[in-house]
Amino acid sequence: MSKLGDLGARLYRGEVGYDFVGKRFIWYGVSILITITAIVALAVQGLNMGIEFKGGAVFTTPKTAVSVARATEEAEKASGHDAIVQELGTGGLRIQISGLDTDSAAGVKKQLATDLKVSEADINADLVGPSWGDQIANKAWTGLGVFMVLVVIYLAIAFEWRMAVAALIALIHDLTITVGVYALVGFEVTPGTVIGLLTILGYSLYDTVVVFDGLKEGSKDITKQTRYTFSEIANRSINGTLVRSINTTVVALLPVGALLFIGGGFLGAGMLNDISLSLFVGLAAGAYSSIFIATPLVVDFKEREPSMKALKKRVLAKRAAAAAKGESADGDYETEDAPQIVAQGRAGRRR
Repeated sequence: MSKLGDLGARLYRGEVGYDFVGKRFIWYGVSILITITAIVALAVQGLNMGIEFKGGAVFTTPKTAVSVARATEEAEKASGHDAIVQELGTGGLRIQISGLDTDSAAGVKKQLATDLKVSEADINADLVGPSWGDQIANKAWTGLGVFMVLVVIYLAIAFEWRMAVAALIALIHDLTITVGVYALVGFEVTPGTVIGLLTILGYSLYDTVVVFDGLKEGSKDITKQTRYTFSEIANRSINGTLVRSINTTVVALLPVGALLFIGGGFLGAGMLNDISLSLFVGLAAGAYSSIFIATPLVVDFKEREPSMKALKKRVLAKRAAAAAKGESADGDYETEDAPQIVAQGRAGRRR
């Protein structure tokens, strides 16, 4: 068995583990800081909306010797608007200009043919109205709303409402971070970006449900035992699925990272960036939130219940009594109360 597989087995059996739940306020602080940064970026810089949302024209030229930089300069001079130029694999150019209507597009096409030294008949012009982008945005918002409602209903039925609320917060957390990264880096938001944003919700939810399922099984009849508190069982559930979550995320990130860094970066296929960035950031944020946000939130919600408070009191009392007698109590000492319990036991032995 590999070292990673051996570690995964030991984590699953509870032989080793990291106290994710006990240090949850650190992760909350990190997430709040990242979320605030994303919101500020959105408020200050905003999103670089693509032509599909703003309206305009896209000109595709045949092979030309004109560089991208010069084509950008000529396109902006001819149209009076900002232009985005991308080199195609055929040697031609894709020139995207926002704010053009049908009348002005014809004049710009003619001027581009002269400046780029190509035939006007060989330039393909596609006009996009802003109303089409509005329809896409509205449908995306509708799909997102329906998805969120269905997720909450499903998790509330399959698990409980606390897990549904925690999963919903984690999903909003992932979306906010992903959109904030788009605002920070200035990548163009296209329909592909919207598809990527909706896709990452499924990945994020998958990791969360895996942990929740382990937590549901581990906490069955929890009040009938005095070995573990709810937070300890939750922590064991996270550790038990940790290696699986890491493997799943890494395998998903490898092809997406290839699209983003090799395809969009080194090879210059900028059209890949719109969907690959949302998938890359969203997958990483989803794996993070399922471990560091969703499950710790369930613990905070659950341990407010009187039954869980009473259970924690019984567990800690049993451990304190065992420590006072110099015996080893069952359970993990991975709670914030562990140092006090050990201190009480040592004091009891001195007495």
